[in-house]
Amino acid sequence: MEGNQSAYYGQYYIPLQNLEQEILQWLRKLVDAYAKQAGETPVEHIRSRIKTAEGMQEKLHKKGFETTADSALANVSDIVGFRLVTHFVGEVYDIVERMKQDGTFRIVKEKDYIANPKPNGYRSYHVILECPFSEAESGTIRVEVQLRTIAMDCWASLEHEMKYKKHIDNVELIERELKRCAGEMASTDLTMQTLRDMIRKG
Repeated sequence: MEGNQSAYYGQYYIPLQNLEQEILQWLRKLVDAYAKQAGETPVEHIRSRIKTAEGMQEKLHKKGFETTADSALANVSDIVGFRLVTHFVGEVYDIVERMKQDGTFRIVKEKDYIANPKPNGYRSYHVILECPFSEAESGTIRVEVQLRTIAMDCWASLEHEMKYKKHIDNVELIERELKRCAGEMASTDLTMQTLRDMIRKG
């Protein structure tokens, strides 16, 4: 897979890898500072990826753009993507606020799918960052950071698996049940947040 990525992104691939590591280190630094101040670890894990060549070409084609690496740099906001998974809902908003206050990278767009879930039940907080990237014609590219709780991540993983499986029976029933589960998991997230807040207050 990495060979395909390298061939597709060409001269941009190593700079994209470098940017991925730079932002990953920045996120870890923010989380470490948060953990030190709060006296507890707020994040379960952070993961990152450079979008596969196949996935990028498919996305560009759907949007009506050329399917080249140059087109990807100019038109797509998640060539490099990050997923930050927290224990509690409140930590998602705390970390977003820290990202804003830090100011290392400019936040150009936010989508709060926690407060406003997608119709299928998907919940997450998406942040689009504008980052210096001298190799791009514009001098910058955009990357995406998704923040969600463990429960939200569990649901999204199952929904993603179903989306890419073909010839599934009872699709409508499964989608309905997934949406119901999303609501129940959101309720559990809020209950866990309330319990944590009660414990903190003593």
